[in-house]
Amino acid sequence: MKSVLGDRRAIAILLGPALLVYTLVMLVPVVWSFGYTFVKGNPLEGFRFSGIDNFARLFVDPDIRDALFFTIKYAVVMTAGQVIIGYGLALLYIFVLRRSSVLIRTLVFFPVVVPTVAIALLFQKLFQSAPRDGVVNELLVNVGLGSVDWLGQADTAFLVIVVMDIWRSVGFYAVLLFAGLIDIPEDIIESARIDGARHWSLFRHIIVPLSLPILFSSIIFSINGTIKVFDSVLALTGGQPGNSTTPLTLYMYRTAFAFSDYGYGSTIALLLTIMCLLVTIVIFRSARRDITN
Repeated sequence: MKSVLGDRRAIAILLGPALLVYTLVMLVPVVWSFGYTFVKGNPLEGFRFSGIDNFARLFVDPDIRDALFFTIKYAVVMTAGQVIIGYGLALLYIFVLRRSSVLIRTLVFFPVVVPTVAIALLFQKLFQSAPRDGVVNELLVNVGLGSVDWLGQADTAFLVIVVMDIWRSVGFYAVLLFAGLIDIPEDIIESARIDGARHWSLFRHIIVPLSLPILFSSIIFSINGTIKVFDSVLALTGGQPGNSTTPLTLYMYRTAFAFSDYGYGSTIALLLTIMCLLVTIVIFRSARRDITN
């Protein structure tokens, strides 16, 4: 094995095909898309060089501000919901349910494998207000409250999107965090208990510090996933009412493919990429500092 790893020709033969495929599938499209940020037009009209006009447009476009605000608000709320609820479920599996947690984990994880469009249709029916009320509005009317146009108002539409996406994805984070928590050595927990650590002190001083790596991994997964939210919003609200539930990804899709403005669409895609990179770098640096402390 050492002779193979020490031979540069052998390394090139073994890694060359994989690197070539990765370059063609990942790097070339990224560079190609970056090139589009400096042009205007489409294949039918032809492309013309526009310099930094697409970047300047980002600062004066009111729709990009609305989409950016929705994306950040959605990412923050969803990340908090996914990680906190997922962490709570993982703790429940280990310290309360124990052996019977397999059934609960299966039920909680089930929405993760259901197609997003099917879940969106289900929630449209649940929160429907016209032409007839859905289950949620019927319950509100039965307890003496009025019917709500859930998907027709910006705030309530955002609430429905968050509820749906947390229900759909929290099973993944619960299992991910469960896998991290179960690796904490049992003898450390028992030693802490013998030393008098109970409940909150055990959780704060033993469980949380030892599960920080998997918590930071979950946060990175969640933020990068929620910043790129697309299918659930498109299927549930289509970005409506108005543009109040339009994330950057949906705005980019409409700009590039519905209005054939490839240059500006690629600029929005670049903005998304930079956001994901910055968030990942910040979280990694924070994680490294906390673990060192």
